[in-house]
Amino acid sequence: MKIQQQSAQPSSERSTLGPPDPSAALQPSLERATLGRPCPSYTLVATCAAGLENLVHNEIVSFGGREIVQAKGVITWQGNLASGYRACLWSRFASRILLQLAEFPAANDTELYEQCGLINWQEHMANSSTFAIDCTLSNSAITHNQYAALRVKDALVDQFRERSGDRPSVQVERPDLQIRLHIHNDVASLTLDLSGESLHRRGYRVEGSIAPLKESLAAGIVALAGWKNDVSTDSMFLDPMCGSGTLLIEAALLYGDSAPGLWRNYFGFLGWKGHDEGLWSQLVDEAVAREEAGLERAWPLILGYDADPVVVAAARKNVEKAGLTDKIKIRQGQLANLKRPANKGYLVCNPPYGERLGEMDEAVQLYRALGRVVRQQFSGWQVGIFIANPDFGDRLGLAWQASHRLFNGPLACRLFCAQVAAVEPEPEFRWQVTAETFEGEGSEFANRLSKNLKKMLKWAEREGISCLRVYDRDLPEYNVTIDLYGKWIHVQEYAPPATIDPALAAARFSLALAMIREVLGVRRDRIFIKTRKKQKGKDQYQKQGSRNKMYEVREGDCFLLVNFTDYLDTGLFLDHRITRLRIGQLAAGKRFLNLFGYTGTATIHAARGGAESTTTVDLSATYLSWARMNLALNGYGGPAHLTIQQDCLQWLEDAGHGRPNVARSRDGERANTSGQYDLIFVDPPTFSNTKKDNRVFDVQRDHTRLLELAMRQLAPGGLLLFSTNFRKFILDESLQLRFAIRDISRETIPLDFERHSRIHQCWELRNR
Repeated sequence: MKIQQQSAQPSSERSTLGPPDPSAALQPSLERATLGRPCPSYTLVATCAAGLENLVHNEIVSFGGREIVQAKGVITWQGNLASGYRACLWSRFASRILLQLAEFPAANDTELYEQCGLINWQEHMANSSTFAIDCTLSNSAITHNQYAALRVKDALVDQFRERSGDRPSVQVERPDLQIRLHIHNDVASLTLDLSGESLHRRGYRVEGSIAPLKESLAAGIVALAGWKNDVSTDSMFLDPMCGSGTLLIEAALLYGDSAPGLWRNYFGFLGWKGHDEGLWSQLVDEAVAREEAGLERAWPLILGYDADPVVVAAARKNVEKAGLTDKIKIRQGQLANLKRPANKGYLVCNPPYGERLGEMDEAVQLYRALGRVVRQQFSGWQVGIFIANPDFGDRLGLAWQASHRLFNGPLACRLFCAQVAAVEPEPEFRWQVTAETFEGEGSEFANRLSKNLKKMLKWAEREGISCLRVYDRDLPEYNVTIDLYGKWIHVQEYAPPATIDPALAAARFSLALAMIREVLGVRRDRIFIKTRKKQKGKDQYQKQGSRNKMYEVREGDCFLLVNFTDYLDTGLFLDHRITRLRIGQLAAGKRFLNLFGYTGTATIHAARGGAESTTTVDLSATYLSWARMNLALNGYGGPAHLTIQQDCLQWLEDAGHGRPNVARSRDGERANTSGQYDLIFVDPPTFSNTKKDNRVFDVQRDHTRLLELAMRQLAPGGLLLFSTNFRKFILDESLQLRFAIRDISRETIPLDFERHSRIHQCWELRNR
């Protein structure tokens, strides 16, 4: 609700746009006309968040301030009452506006009491007034701020009692007068808080809505990013992760020449005896007229997106309360689907940064996705990214032209700004295989590898494949597999049988590594080595190292993270490439369920293929964190893409009984009632056990129950894909009686795994 104002004739300044002209004589003449006497001059102070001082300084100039002094978080000036009122009404960036009552030495509490007693408090308040005193201390002999505030209160109350026998009352919430005491180096400054409450409280936020940014900080971000009230209407303002819509609203207020204080119904000067109601009313009328003129002009498009429909609804309520529904459009949308909506504009956003360690890992990947989208879609645009963790700035891959240090509360942040340069297509990486024929020791292995590479790389280039297997224990003497992941090589040595001399096996492996480097002309730092041996129990899931470094690779249109050092597997099963691509082709408009979801690679293909929603279930917190990183890397998040940490069989049983499950998106935990799914992928391990629940899963023994439960979650007309890497696996024949089943194993074995065609088995299942 906007503040109440008395009607007044429009001043000549109302037809202008932008802050008042400091050179004009409007302010003093307006005040003289209202008060009927020469206008007094005051010492006024504006406080603000660090980093916004220059913006506030420029505002004070426009409000008619004189002798302006700027310090960290504080701007002091000499001005009339109108300049203080204008600051309360118009400042977009200040936190509080203070009017100095007195400044004096206060080396101890007695001196503080005596000096406060010299102020004529009856000039400022009546016996019936309410007041509150707030105190801050810096390098002061008085060390307790509440005690210092108490001494000021005592001096004020004692003066009233002595003169009238009555006294004003203390009221903490919205008093008539908010008095602030600041003591620095034993010098006290006593001020009246004209703003009463922090000016960031504009009044347009709906109660309970998400509010990660103060409005004053959001306005500063918008202004520092280059957005002004004179931008051309063919430019637009875009926030692709708008949250509660604060950046969008502040951009609209700035463009529409709307005074931020118009929404407020409380200021600290309203109960002050020195308040000039006529002057204030005229200033409010002026602001209303300017806002109305701003709303009548042509507007650029101001557009926001968020992945969470709950957040979108809250943002729309804020926009509606701000009276800007016809000026700001907010839509639900994933970052992955963001396209350039206009030829030029300003993209400004405050991406989530992750407060906990796991969320920070996801945030890193989200920033990489944001940078990729910006580089590809927004060349020529002005970009301002507000980053709570400055280290994330490099993740965006943009050439920053300006960096502003700002604070979100106590948190040091950065606003990085740039004009996005046109993207030069990056040359695709291509392996160069040596053309020579090898002779001598190791030549048989080298020549076989070279032959495989020439065949496989030609096929991979034709199919757009960058991650593939090029050698799989082709020669018994060289018992290794070699996989290429982009520009990296992953070599797995299989532990030799007990009949082979370990020294001989080690020598052959060293020779194989030397031949790999020579055939592919690659440095040692691009080769990663693992030794595979039979795993027992939970050992198969344990970390093998501690480097914890992720590498980004491409599969189809998806970006995926692999880890070459910490786990036995890289996080991407290459033999399931065709299956994942098939999921992507089938997923458009579907609700996708990924059971035993591992690192979520199939989920990414489903999302990229246009799935309406995805749900990924796995018992491993590590794998689910990995899956969320993959989702973030591709620009997906929100409740449309849930991850659930639970035993899959138990989850299916709970879902069958209608029990809610806790699901997690990038934005937090949500309840999931496990509705039906149109497309389901089930890829369980051969064997697993959990010590905590004393639970054992055996795919041969348990697959019948698993598939029966999973098929109950399949919507009419839906499809379930079931796969297993257990080479001795036999599908239960009784399932054929209940479901329509088609063996698609041969269709899903890619060329680079044809030598070991039993690498996996795969079936399609439909309800009859």
